[in-house]
Parts: sequence; structure tokens; C-alpha cells
Amino acid sequence: MKLHRFLLNLFFPPRCVFCHELLPLREENGICPHCEKTLPRFHGTEKTEFVERVVAPFRYEAAVRDSLRRYKFGGRSFYASVYAPCMAEALRENPIAFDVISWVPLHPRRRRSRGYDQAELLARALSAELGTEAVPLLRKQRNAAPQSGTGDAAARRANISGCYAILPDAAVEGRRVLLVDDIFTTGATLSECARILLMAGCEEVSAVTVATAHR
Repeated sequence: MKLHRFLLNLFFPPRCVFCHELLPLREENGICPHCEKTLPRFHGTEKTEFVERVVAPFRYEAAVRDSLRRYKFGGRSFYASVYAPCMAEALRENPIAFDVISWVPLHPRRRRSRGYDQAELLARALSAELGTEAVPLLRKQRNAAPQSGTGDAAARRANISGCYAILPDAAVEGRRVLLVDDIFTTGATLSECARILLMAGCEEVSAVTVATAHR
């Protein structure tokens, strides 16, 4: 295994997931020392309708924004394993009580096009960090236009309305759910997913993302 890793690093040198510079030898967390010190950190919590609290380790700007764009649209699915420990640390700084981890799902058509569901990868990597089960609870039944190009908060709420539904076998009655997504912007998507979960009997919904667009 050590030889395999050595050869892999020799031919494909690991790079920082944020600034994309080569990582120093023996640096295995995917973040270079410079970015560890300079990344735009976010401390505290956010609030949006139907969601108790939203936690994020970073602000959505500069290197964080560029990294997340590569993660979502550039095929860098392995970034999830680097983001997850940062998300776990943010949750330790802002403790949230939850029984199960789930995620904001992509529509099947978009998932096929992208090759993976970025929120699901984050949820499963976070599950490994925290030791709490990650399970699918929602499905996206309507392939709406991407939220990033939709407009203001009202337009985003209208765009996402009716997109999500609870899975038939989802066991949410009386449970506290931690929803995972990549970016918190207006909160419209998280709010809609939380509303569906609460209507299905969920006790409480909180959320964690890699970054927040708020300051």
C-alpha cells in the first residue's frame, strides 16, 4: 500500500484542493499550510425557514469558491474527503443534536450528467468522520433550473417549490436530521427540503454545508 501511494504521488502529485498548488511531502489532509492559515473561515451559525441551524466552516469566496466550482463541475469528486473533516470541526465548534445524516439530492438526470451527487458524497464522508449513519431520505422529482442562476430569494423559492419529495421508505418519524449540502446561499433549497421532512414527521432539521455566501 505504501509503494502504491508513493507511485501514485510520484506520477500524480497531490495538490491543495483550494489553491491547487503542490502539497508538501507528508501533507495528507489535502490543504496546504498557506491555505490552512488564510482560508476565509466562518464562525457561528446561520438560520433559514424550517431549519434550526446551519453550520459551515468557510465563507463562499476566493479560493473556497474556486475549489467548490471544481468539485461540482470539474469532476473533483475526491474533494469531499477533504471538505468533510472541516465540516466535522465546524459541527464540533457549534454542536448540533441529530440522529441521522442525509443530503439534498440531485435530480437523477443531473446526477447521470455529472457522474456523482456532490451532496451525497459530502454526507457519506461526513458520516465516516462522525460515526453517524448517512441515509437517503429525499428524492428530487422535478429537474428545476439550477439555483445559482435563478435570481433573488423569492425567485429561488419559487423555482424549488415542489421539487422534492420524501422517499417511501424513509424513517423520519420523531428523528432529528442533519441535512448536508455544498453551499448555503439564500437557504431556499434547504428550507424546502426541511419543510418536506418536517411534514413527514421529522422532529427537527439542522444543516451543514462546506461554505456560506453570507458574512
